[in-house]
Amino acid sequence: MLKEYPLNRVFTLIEPGPALLVTTAEGRKKNVMTITWSLAMSFSPTFGIVTGSWNHSFDTLMKTRQCVVAVPGVDLIGKVIGIGTCSGTDTDKFKKFSLTARKAKEVEAPLIEECLYNMECEVADYVEDHGIIVLSCLRAWENPDRAERRTFHAVGDGTFVADGEKFDLRKEMASKLPPL
Repeated sequence: MLKEYPLNRVFTLIEPGPALLVTTAEGRKKNVMTITWSLAMSFSPTFGIVTGSWNHSFDTLMKTRQCVVAVPGVDLIGKVIGIGTCSGTDTDKFKKFSLTARKAKEVEAPLIEECLYNMECEVADYVEDHGIIVLSCLRAWENPDRAERRTFHAVGDGTFVADGEKFDLRKEMASKLPPL
């Protein structure tokens, strides 16, 4: 028998991609925020994140139109949650959470050395009614030395799920995938 599910919890059923860290910089002031709502938009290096004025970094992101989107491993989950539960208005999050900022090539926002991947991005569009910032990735970096390779996803109710077993179906999907 089916039971009706509350509409205000539907997002927890389809919570999107991995938890992300988004860095911004304006002058010498850099910041990092946690984002758990993101979406791939095509096979091109274009994707969206959902945020708004409730995040301290939002104004800087909209003013500079640049950021770095970093993908942390599950070993950084405590730092990612900590970053998301304090404000850059009064906290140097790089210092507080012992993150190593590295100079990016295309944008002023810093890369985060401890993350698995870093993507230097520029804002391509802003869908204000939905809080979607469309980002074009200009350059991407991988940290192959990281021992922990699993990412993690917010369920939306304070719980998280880490990626685990991998199923390689590239051969079966070859006609639908971009070349490696």
